[in-house]
Amino acid sequence: MLPGFAAIAADEWDACACPEAATGRPFDPFTTHRFLMALERSGSVGPQTGWDPRPLAVRAEGRTVAVAPLFVKSHSQGEYIFDHAWADALERAGGRYYPKFQIAVPFTPATGRRFLTAPGWETTGRAALIEGAVQIASEAKISSLHATFCTKEEAAAAEAMGLLHRVTQQYHWENRGYGDFADFLANLSSRKRKTIRKERQVAQAFGGTIRRLTGDDIRAEHWDAFWTFYQDTGRRKWGRPYLTRAFFDEVHATMRDDVLLILAERDGRPVAGALNFIGRDTLYGRYWGAVEDHPCLHFECCYYQAIDFAIEGDMTRVEAGAQGEHKLARGYLPEQVHSVHWIAEPAFRAAVARYLWSERDAIGQEIEVLTGYGPFRKGS
Repeated sequence: MLPGFAAIAADEWDACACPEAATGRPFDPFTTHRFLMALERSGSVGPQTGWDPRPLAVRAEGRTVAVAPLFVKSHSQGEYIFDHAWADALERAGGRYYPKFQIAVPFTPATGRRFLTAPGWETTGRAALIEGAVQIASEAKISSLHATFCTKEEAAAAEAMGLLHRVTQQYHWENRGYGDFADFLANLSSRKRKTIRKERQVAQAFGGTIRRLTGDDIRAEHWDAFWTFYQDTGRRKWGRPYLTRAFFDEVHATMRDDVLLILAERDGRPVAGALNFIGRDTLYGRYWGAVEDHPCLHFECCYYQAIDFAIEGDMTRVEAGAQGEHKLARGYLPEQVHSVHWIAEPAFRAAVARYLWSERDAIGQEIEVLTGYGPFRKGS
């Protein structure tokens, strides 16, 4: 267990986190050393935030072969896989839920590998990380260990090692080989096509222009505007923003090529915007905000512009973040999301296991029903 992400060299971490970056973009940017360091250097994570970084590293044959972004948590904020009820139940029974261990990307409900291994170490490295995390938690008398938004493969491997497997759901858009946005619309029912066309017309008539910016096209004043948007959304949703202003400066310095910033500008100034991160074949929608209220502008900036960008870039999917059944009508269908959990106290573990079993069945039924209400033509 390391005292922070600064304690390991970027190339050493990334050799496990994103070895595929040697031939292009990483699959997702969120477990790269540069993203995690942006959180750490900006003060967005740290002991004072309740997200205390304690990354794990496994060494063998004279090198690091596996790493995991582990945090010591003193609360359950910013995770998006909700366990508040578990904490309340254990503490009402006289136990202590916090601190807990969390293997995750803070404030980022995006699926990706959490047990990060160098090529050739996928099985043994992952097992060493899981066993090591459980052992450290047990010896430190930590109540629980959680790895959230992991891959389905990781969840199956961890479940085979005795961890509890949780299934929840999100809304994702899939590119079915569309040539352009009109091609996507052609796969929808007539009523949904008309609705989306109307929403785009309304949004784009807001009295200004919508621009997509990435890389060196993004300037300091764009981040100033987006910080204002982010603060407004953060105050309304979470009480206070999770990220500091310095985080966006760090992202600009080290990750601007990984960013798609969509800005709506009117009378020469940005009035709304959406921040996305670019993976190898997936676009990840993260934050939205506005200082003016315009009909349908949220849908245009967050969903339709993202679909346009993904089609143009031949990307396979868009992940639009947590929750939001309103995404269903706009072509984003429900998908399973996976996490794994280790609970120290046996009786509490058994109770959580029973809950997860029933929750998984309910989620499966919900996905089936919601998919049936999707906007696509029957048989498309």
